[in-house]
Amino acid sequence: MPASITLSKISWATPDGRPLFSDLDLSFGPERSGLIGRNGVGKTTLLKLVSGDIQPQSGTLSVSGSLGLLRQSVQVAPNETIADLFGVVGALGLLHRAEAGAATADELSAADWTLEARMAAALDRIGLDAEPQTRLAALSGGQRTRAGLAALVFTEPDFLLLDEPTNNLDREGRDAVIALISGWRAGAIIVSHDRELLESMDAIVELTSLGATRYGGNWSQYRERKALELAAAEHDLADAEKRLAEVARKAQATVERQARRDSAGRKMAVKGGIPRIMLGGMKERSETTGGDNARLAERRRAAAQEDAKAAREKIEILQPLSVRLPPTGLAANKTVLKMEGVTAGYRPDDPVIGDLSFAVTGPERIAVTGPNGSGKTTLLSLLTGELRPWAGTVAVMTGFAMLDQKVSLLDPSGSIRDNFRRINPQADENTCRAALARFVFRADAALQVVSTLGGGQLLRAGLACVLGSAPPPLLILDEPTNHLDIDSISAVEAGLRAYDGALIVVSHDERFLENIGIERRLELAGGEPVG
Repeated sequence: MPASITLSKISWATPDGRPLFSDLDLSFGPERSGLIGRNGVGKTTLLKLVSGDIQPQSGTLSVSGSLGLLRQSVQVAPNETIADLFGVVGALGLLHRAEAGAATADELSAADWTLEARMAAALDRIGLDAEPQTRLAALSGGQRTRAGLAALVFTEPDFLLLDEPTNNLDREGRDAVIALISGWRAGAIIVSHDRELLESMDAIVELTSLGATRYGGNWSQYRERKALELAAAEHDLADAEKRLAEVARKAQATVERQARRDSAGRKMAVKGGIPRIMLGGMKERSETTGGDNARLAERRRAAAQEDAKAAREKIEILQPLSVRLPPTGLAANKTVLKMEGVTAGYRPDDPVIGDLSFAVTGPERIAVTGPNGSGKTTLLSLLTGELRPWAGTVAVMTGFAMLDQKVSLLDPSGSIRDNFRRINPQADENTCRAALARFVFRADAALQVVSTLGGGQLLRAGLACVLGSAPPPLLILDEPTNHLDIDSISAVEAGLRAYDGALIVVSHDERFLENIGIERRLELAGGEPVG
């Protein structure tokens, strides 16, 4: 029987009573399905339901086949090793005793002589050069993610359940995960905002406030379908609004005709040309006809309003953000920053950056790339003045803003609106509200306290506060797409495309770098001189 996962009439709400799913019907077969949707819509919750970590409050869920779950973060104990992660400590110990001639006959018959080769193959498949005895605490976060994925592949499950598997991975790690998934021939449900990874899917399942929709094909095919749906929704909205106007016009015309007939009847009555009994009948018919017409008009108006509301809801989900920003006034020949012969680090005689020289002129867009540990964050710390170089000079010659992954420039205890006014003291309330609205913080949404925002909202709020009124000539971003949903990434891309200043961004997301118009790259190698 083919492996399958079926959800039928599933309902689930958060502990505070907010419904995430209501009568959700979904099925997954032996194919790679990308699970997408805005942050907070329930993607991780759906994985937890499928894996059995939580139970549905109503409905049924059936799983045929084995599951392998990779969560967003791999928590490790201080002495835990890759062998622990694979669950083979005892089996490896048996092999080592056998090799030393200390195993009993019964143990020898139970030994798995292919174990080490299969472990090595699983680690190699995910591009991780490590031994079974390697402590997980000695690995970077990205390497632990890859080790966890290798351990899943080792068990050969019928379904992989992966929650943002390429988060925090450098280019090499992302390539390894994408290659693994591209060659995976069993089932997989993958929560991801990585559009490059989503290109290797067989299907895209989108969760929205309206429910779940399955689209056959990869990310590009999904986007084509969504563009068609957006055009259809816009057509439906225009048609519903046209019908609303037509219903109102016809209702008014009907009222006016009835008023003319009633007026004519009253004039005849005044002249005495109509018997009293007929006048009573005419009045009753007029009142009945008027009531019938009003009820008919109200039904038509309600139907058109409902159609318009449904179309607007779809457009709200489908419509990409478009942002217009004030100009920075940065001249094309203006030297923005210059680094000359810079060497820096955190421990004596162990430089992270060595003899680095580069300059930025005018509104250049530069990506800082390199493997994890190569010094990307160190470089940003040098540019912002948080770290002083051991040798060489760093000069930033314009105003700038830095948005790190935590968007530290925002006060978490204040509202988005209050942060905007603090960062842009020259802006009045109208300017503030208009700028925040451009980043979809309209009305009461602008009054949300920063500490309550999700990752995507947080970065969008940071961009709104920095770019919304008087953008600085230089913007520095550190891994801006980590933990963002695709809609939030699109919002960030829209904002950065509209920005006309200089841009320095650390990111491993190639699609993001392409979409924001990166012109130049600075590749770091960790303590190595860079030309």
